[in-house]
Formats: sequence, C-alpha cells, structure tokens
Amino acid sequence: MKHMTLQRIAEACRGVYHGPEELLEKEISSITIDSREVEKGALFVPIVGVHADGHSFIEQVMEKGAMVTLSERELGSRPYPYIRVMSCLRAVRYIAEAYLKELKIPVVGVTGSVGKTSTKEVIAAVLARKFRVLKTQGNHNNELGLPLTVFSLREEDEIAVLEMGISNFGEMTRLARIARPDVGVITNIGWCHLENLKSREGVFQAKTELLEWIKPEGRIILNGDDDMLCRVEECRGLKPVFFGLNPDFPVWADHVEGMGLKGIRCRIHAGGQEQDLAIPLPGLHMVYNALAGTAVGLAFGMDLAEICRGIEGLQAMGGRFHILECGGMTVVDDCYNASPVSMKASLEMLQDGSGRRVAILGDMGELGDDEVELHEEVGRFAGRQKIEALYTVGPLCRYLAEAARKENPGLLVEHYAALKDFLPLVSRKTGRGDTVLVKASHFMEFGQIVERLTGKKE
Repeated sequence: MKHMTLQRIAEACRGVYHGPEELLEKEISSITIDSREVEKGALFVPIVGVHADGHSFIEQVMEKGAMVTLSERELGSRPYPYIRVMSCLRAVRYIAEAYLKELKIPVVGVTGSVGKTSTKEVIAAVLARKFRVLKTQGNHNNELGLPLTVFSLREEDEIAVLEMGISNFGEMTRLARIARPDVGVITNIGWCHLENLKSREGVFQAKTELLEWIKPEGRIILNGDDDMLCRVEECRGLKPVFFGLNPDFPVWADHVEGMGLKGIRCRIHAGGQEQDLAIPLPGLHMVYNALAGTAVGLAFGMDLAEICRGIEGLQAMGGRFHILECGGMTVVDDCYNASPVSMKASLEMLQDGSGRRVAILGDMGELGDDEVELHEEVGRFAGRQKIEALYTVGPLCRYLAEAARKENPGLLVEHYAALKDFLPLVSRKTGRGDTVLVKASHFMEFGQIVERLTGKKE
C-alpha cells in the first residue's frame, strides 16, 4: 500500500509504536479486520465485536505472517511490532483518510435515503467506460465498511465510487472527512433511520453534512425533484447541478416509458445533447439513477452516448429488484432492504408482472415513533395496487396487512407472526405463472424465502 509505512500508520492513527525501529520504514501489504484473510506483510486491526474480540486472534495472525497489529491494550514485550491506540474503530478511519490522501484518486461520494446502492452501481458502470473504477462492495458503506473499501484501492485505480450510509447525526461528517469527495451525489431525502434522525428535516440535515466536505473545486449533484434537496442553493460557493424530470434542470429526462419488468425507456437531455436510453432494470427510480450517473459522467468529461452505453450494460444485484425465472415462476428478489418509499415503488413495479401477482412483504426497520403509521400507509397503498395476493410477515407488518384488508376487502391477505411460520408454506402459496415480489428490511432474512422459491442460495 503506497507510502503506508509503520511510521506513517502510527502517526495517522495517533498511536504509539512498540517494536524494532528498523521496521518503521517498512510498507504494509494490506489491512484486514478478518483473521482468516491475513496475508504476509499485513496490518491486522482487532475489532471488538458483539460476539468476538479481535484481540484474541493477534497471536494467530502474527504467526501467519502479519507485519504489525493495532491494539487497544498494552501487550507488553512481544516478538512482533504493534501500535497501541485508544480505539481501533477510530484508528481505522484515520488510516483510511491518510491512505486516500496519499493516492490522490478522484472520489465520488453517494448518499441518500433510498437508492444509494443502485445509484452507485449506475455511476460506476458509466465511469467504467473510460476509467478503472473501484466501487463500494456489498454493504460496506458505514464507519467501518467505508475504510475497508478505501483500503482495497491501489495506485492503478483511477476513480473511487464510495457509498455512504448513516443512521445518526455526525456520522456523515466522519465518513465525508475520510472520502473528501470531488463529486458528491444525494439521491433523495426519505423516511429512513427515524429512530435517531426523528424527521425528514433531520434526515436532510444529516445527509447534507456531506456537502461541507466536497473539495473546493468539486461538484454537488442533487435530485432537483426532491422537495427538500431542491432548496439547496449553494454550499461553500459551489452551486448544485440538479437532475430530474424538469426541463429547466441541466440534466433531465422525458419520454419515460415502462417496459414491464424488463426495464424502462427514457430520453436524456444534458449539455445540449439528447440520447434515447433503454435502462435494463425497471422502475421510475432507475431513470433518476441514470440521470445521476449522467451528471457524474459529464463531470468527468464523458460524452452522452458513452454514458448511455454504460447505463445500458447494467446488471441487477442480488436482493435489489433482481428478477429470477425458475420453474415457470418469476421471483423478484428485493429483500436487501426496505423503506416506505422503496416498498411502494416495488409494489408499483409488481403490477407489470405477468400472471398472478403476489407480494410477500416483511417488516421495515428504523422508522422510529411513526413505524406503525408508516406500515399502515404502505398497507393502504398495497390495497390500491393491481395485485392478487399479499402475504405479510413480522409484528409490524400486522398493521400493514390490516390496512390493506380495509383498503381492499377483496384482496387475499394473510399475515404471519414470524418467518418460521411462513417459510414452510411459501411453496404452497405460490405457483407456476406467478410473479412474486419478496421484500423486507435485511434483518427479516427474507433471502430464505427467495432460496426456497428458486432453489438458489443467496
């Protein structure tokens, strides 16, 4: 890892080095928190977790060839070097910040209440037409995941696309201090993480902490159709580039036409150019994702035709409206996460399915004091859709099911208290020719339903 010597690491993480002085100018090969992934020359970071304390693996990883370890405890005399720190989690952030500064790689930071990951995927697909891109993998978007993504960067990478997820005030500041984006993208302000953020105004305040860390010559790219983001006039002298369906925006779309579950068409307008685009994933939100990707591509000097080719090459990710055909049934795997906005969007898209349209919905988490009302709101919405059956799972989804029954007494609605009650029945509740939406927050473990329906392990 470029310039990441033991001396530089100790300075970056405000730690105290213990070990032979002749090793201080040695560069580490990698950084890991997983004792199973340690390679020769690595830095090991022992995280104290709920179920395990990484400090108990220090001897093992050093025997496997790690060069150095961090430690929150005094280790006394050891035959290997270590860096004593107050907090390994805090140290990881400091080291990631220092490493990214050394690489001098342009960064695109992506946040928002809904659609962070799919927008990140679109942006990465666009930029990959011209650059070597590293993007956030999986759900590595928090105060530990973001540094781990940064540590996977190498000198040959040309742009980093970093997803940034938060659930409380101040978290975005800590993430953005690491990333210091050249381009900051915010997808929308929704009803997420209300346990801590309390209201949409709170969500807006927390998400827009990102803007304070955009580089002075950078770009701010915002969804101008969002009723809160459109209020941003400038930040530290930077005026935002808005995208949306409004022809007054610098990047906008019209001629929007659904292609069922096969995707959605639109015409993109930007920089005096226009281009017809067939997005291979369904939903109006994908038009907004494509517009964000277009704005980022333009910021890095790409032309509209090249940008659209990147978008048209998109592939669905598991758990995010991933369409699976199996045994004559269409299963829409959308169970990675859920919020009221994304739940409604998925229910709308389900109507484009063929045959009997079935929704299997589970609890949405982190909705704060309004969790019951928000589940009821989604239930009423579900009752107004053209679907034939609704199966709900979880204590909060009881309210969703009751609201759907009241809204549409003719809709088949069944509620189950827990996944263990519904899972043995799922194959009997669905059949050949059905289009089945499976959606819930990640903690509901609805991947088991997808696996049961498709025979494919998530």
